[in-house]
Amino acid sequence: MIGRFFKLIFKIFLWFFVVSVLWVLIYRFVPPPFTITMLSNSISNMGTDDPVIWKYDWEKLDNISVNMQKAVVAAEDQKFPEHFGFDTEAIEKALEKNEKGGKLRGGSTISQQTAKNAFLWQGRTWVRKGFEAYFTLLIEIIWGKKRILEVYLNIIELGNGVYGAEAAAQKYFGKSAAQLSPQQAASLAAVLPAPKRYSVTKPGPYVRKRQKWILRQMRNMNGVVLY
Repeated sequence: MIGRFFKLIFKIFLWFFVVSVLWVLIYRFVPPPFTITMLSNSISNMGTDDPVIWKYDWEKLDNISVNMQKAVVAAEDQKFPEHFGFDTEAIEKALEKNEKGGKLRGGSTISQQTAKNAFLWQGRTWVRKGFEAYFTLLIEIIWGKKRILEVYLNIIELGNGVYGAEAAAQKYFGKSAAQLSPQQAASLAAVLPAPKRYSVTKPGPYVRKRQKWILRQMRNMNGVVLY
């Protein structure tokens, strides 16, 4: 009986490993058609006066302005070119702040956010964080930095129902992601990671301050290889 139980557990883990690796491998070459976040946000708004129809336009990284690439790295994960999926220093600082009872803070890298957005659901449970760590390692090994940044820039939420740099550039500035200026890119990155709370078109004091900070960081990144 016990032997059968362990065999079943082994088979479940084996199947999960095989399926997850194949899933990550497919997304190495094929754009994700949608994410769980897109689905859940649309479902939660069904039947309301303002149902959300998501805007999601995939673009190759070469067709996304370097300004936008620098802006998200400057805003979200300046050690992105160096780490292997995890910023241990940021995680330690987040844990220390959370233990002090301050505002709950994460230490997620761009790699972790990409793993979460591409394969998982939103939330802060330990189960989800465990899956996030697993998929983060997989994409670092199978995708590499360039593909991680490409997927990240295409599936990040940048407004209610707006996903990816191209859709955001078209909606807020009437231009393609390839044409984003440093100021426009910084304004998009400034609303991360709370794009529903903060507005790109009507930025408050916090977003304006953050945009200026991101622009300074971007200037300091001249000559930095992003991937």
